[in-house]
Amino acid sequence: MTDHMPRVKKETKNKIRVEFERTSLKERLKKKFLSATFFKDVVWYIFRLLLLIGIAFVVLQPFYTMITQSFMAAKDFADPTVAKVPRQFSVDIYRAVITDLHYLGVFFSTLGLSLACAILQTASACLVGYGLAKFKFRGNKLVFFAVILTLVIPHGTLQAAIFHRFHNFDILGIFTFLSGGAKTGIAGIDKILAGIKVLNFPEGISMRNTVWPLIVLSIFALAFKNGLYIFLMRQFFRGVPDELEESAYLDGANTLRTFVQVIIPLSVPMMITIFLFAFCWQWTDDFYLKLFHPTEQPNLMYNLIPTRIDQVASLTTQYTQYARSDAGYMKAVQYGAGMLACTPLIILYLFCQRHLVQGIERSGIIG
Repeated sequence: MTDHMPRVKKETKNKIRVEFERTSLKERLKKKFLSATFFKDVVWYIFRLLLLIGIAFVVLQPFYTMITQSFMAAKDFADPTVAKVPRQFSVDIYRAVITDLHYLGVFFSTLGLSLACAILQTASACLVGYGLAKFKFRGNKLVFFAVILTLVIPHGTLQAAIFHRFHNFDILGIFTFLSGGAKTGIAGIDKILAGIKVLNFPEGISMRNTVWPLIVLSIFALAFKNGLYIFLMRQFFRGVPDELEESAYLDGANTLRTFVQVIIPLSVPMMITIFLFAFCWQWTDDFYLKLFHPTEQPNLMYNLIPTRIDQVASLTTQYTQYARSDAGYMKAVQYGAGMLACTPLIILYLFCQRHLVQGIERSGIIG
């Protein structure tokens, strides 16, 4: 305690305690609960409580509706007295989605694609983010500006360009050069073209109705959401002390070895965060999949939700008998499919939420 601050003497403390003990309980309660400060605190507490309850209701009410209606039996949809809470709990909807819509096959297909894209995007974001954070080169800020620009450009703006690029995939113009050489009569080009008919010259390789565009975008960190991943990794790597790298260089380690043995172990929480973001977004992605699959829809999670009741054969009889004119029954089937689609993400978050919070805290974008 500094000298200019007043000191409370022991005698003063004893005097205050004696006066408090002599005051009656009624007077003490009156001063505590009938003061303006107490009423102000009570009003503020009630206001915050009602505000939080209202926000929680707005957020949770759709999920409550999805869960309760997905467990309703077909008879409940024909019963006008049943609104939100099912009278007869049933798992017929979930059983039908798993069997008729081949949920397990859709699950493993989506799992494989999401894991591949998430791992590749995490690795590419680490490399690009580390280069932007730790290496000084001409055009560093320009490259980072281009990364940030990918976060603000609307998806639909580049949709046609991306589709054309992968519909006629011609990296570095190699296929166009070979096709031009064949037309001008360069020796040997005709034999090369004849041996690679699958390339479909002169347009290039067509990647329509395949997952290869997603793999290519993930490898080279060119997808729309990769800009966010690179930004997060750059912010994290900027917080890593340069002395750690300098110590590794003094011990004889090169740049790659320093990155693998020193930087990567430190960035595991941030990498897990990026992996979770990439995995969850890819799990229910429909922009790229609809873009690259214009004619053949893949057997992935975003196609799991049915649009017609006859797609769920085991429920068609119940629908016809109890709820022919009730659109709520079809909506309940969609709710059940949606819950099954979201369940793996909920389970993943429950196990990885600690790493997710740590990664956000260490990214440097908050606090």
